[in-house]
Amino acid sequence: MKFRKIAILLLALFLCSSTLMIANAASQTVKVLLNGSELEEGGIMVDGKTYLPIREIANSLQTIVNWDGQNKKATLTRPNVHIVLMQDSKLFGNVTKGNSYTFSVLSQVDNLKTEIAAVKVAIFDPYGSEKVIQTQTDKITKDNFWYRTEDIKYNFEHSGKYAVRFFLKTSSSDDWTLVSEKLISSQ
Repeated sequence: MKFRKIAILLLALFLCSSTLMIANAASQTVKVLLNGSELEEGGIMVDGKTYLPIREIANSLQTIVNWDGQNKKATLTRPNVHIVLMQDSKLFGNVTKGNSYTFSVLSQVDNLKTEIAAVKVAIFDPYGSEKVIQTQTDKITKDNFWYRTEDIKYNFEHSGKYAVRFFLKTSSSDDWTLVSEKLISSQ
């Protein structure tokens, strides 16, 4: 009786391990590099087809992903967003470390093929700390619009690259999606 239980257990373990080996042989992991940086989640290759993590790739390409779970459909939207930094009526760019500057952010958005629930503009210091410059939560249905922030006084206390980032939300419950970035060099 004991022998029969051990034999059944060994047979079950053999079937499970051989199934895992066959499944592993049928799919292979794929390393994905985007602009020279490796993505955290790689892809997989099954039967000669490569499957990639759409959300991570879309975020890296500054693209909006709308997921329709009912129809199992992902829609990717890549609006054109151009950022110009203004100090009074002059263009603004490189700064001197340790100084404060008052500037505004002028963004032009076109080719927007989805409704937007909110807009956010923020600046990130070289260490990743975020300071929100301005948000707007009005629904935007236009495919082309301009967005200018109020003036902000900001102290560039570190050397390095500061990133001014433009984010969109397609619904109030969604996460912010980065769609454009402008770098400021502080020396």
